[in-house]
Parts: sequence; C-alpha cells; structure tokens
Amino acid sequence: MATNTKTKKDTGRVSKTPKRKIAEGTLHVEATFNNTKAVVTDKSGNAIFAASAGALGFRGAKKGTPFAASKVGETLGEKSKALGIKSVDAVVKGVGSGREPTIRAFMAYDIEITGIRDITPVPHNGPKPKKPRRV
Repeated sequence: MATNTKTKKDTGRVSKTPKRKIAEGTLHVEATFNNTKAVVTDKSGNAIFAASAGALGFRGAKKGTPFAASKVGETLGEKSKALGIKSVDAVVKGVGSGREPTIRAFMAYDIEITGIRDITPVPHNGPKPKKPRRV
C-alpha cells in the first residue's frame, strides 16, 4: 500500500496574495524579429517575473508579431498589478515589431511608464565584408 505523502511543495498551487509589495520597477523588453521577451525587475535589477511570446504558446512566425507582443505585455501587466507596482521604467532592446505593443499593453493596467530607454546595440563599423569572388 502506497501512502499519499504530499508535501507543501508538491501541491503546485500558486498563492493569490503576493508575498511582498513593490511600488516601482523596471520593464525590460527584448524585441527581435523572431520573438518578444519581457522581464519585470525591481529597482536593484532582481527579476520578479518574465514572459515571452514563445512561452505563451505562439509558435513559429507568429512569435514575432505585434499581437503576440501585446499578449506578453498584458500578461506582465496583470501580474504587476497584482503585486502592487505603480510605476516602471521601460528599457527596450532590439528592432522587432513588438517594441511598442508590449509597452502599450502593459500601460493598459494603470501602471505609469516614467521613462523609455532604448539600448539597442548599434555596430560602429559592422562585420568584415566578404572577400572578392575569384573566377
């Protein structure tokens, strides 16, 4: 006979009440051509929660769409609102189509965006060009 020994860790339940209240944080958005990833951190840079288009169930070319990016923003906005976040700084990286929709969907949850910073890496000279073709 097997006894049912479920520990608290095995229940798989997520608590409805947040453990701590955070007033302000940072929203990091990475928008590539293939996916959109976003992370909400506190002011010291510790990740609180994250979401991406792939993690939400979008596959293939649909991950890089503005609609998928807005769903990422909605997911994070919902979680941030539950945690009590009032304002965030947005840090955007990448040139994908999900840059704006993620932030717009996040703002729909009455969270103030205090500033938007773009940290997209820009090459100063780019990669070395190909050698000329020998015929």
